[in-house]
Amino acid sequence: MKLERLTSAAIAASLISVAALAAPGHKPGEGHSHADDTAYGKPGDPKKPARIVQIVFREDGGKMLFLPDKLKFKKGEQVRFQLRNNGAIDHEFVVGTVEENLKHMKDMEKNPDMELDDPIAKRLKPKATGEILWQFTKAGTFDFSCLIPGHRQAGMFGTIVVE
Repeated sequence: MKLERLTSAAIAASLISVAALAAPGHKPGEGHSHADDTAYGKPGDPKKPARIVQIVFREDGGKMLFLPDKLKFKKGEQVRFQLRNNGAIDHEFVVGTVEENLKHMKDMEKNPDMELDDPIAKRLKPKATGEILWQFTKAGTFDFSCLIPGHRQAGMFGTIVVE
């Protein structure tokens, strides 16, 4: 009987440890990793066609900008974002709800070198390019921002409308 309880306790402790390692520091749906369906969509399927949208990052006269900064898509549409940092410093492209991006911006202020691990976010060095494949599965108005400290405040954000 004692051995049975000890074995059960050891199994329970192992399961708790595995669960803690699987989601360090964040509750489901929080943080900077969105592998599953989100409020704005899911990672795209590379085997399916996608609309190509080019986004340029740049600085101009003290402002930091995305060009274009307003995008419109249809619900269900798959998009291949082709990203180019024409600026002189690092920039990010992070899609989310305004609330998620503002929360993440505060996290970035505490840890500006935070690594991106998200299929709908990309950090680029100056003159670098990158790509994101995404399917917008839900209608709504969403945000895209550079969340490096000070960049969103300098104007580096835009709006995505999905109808």
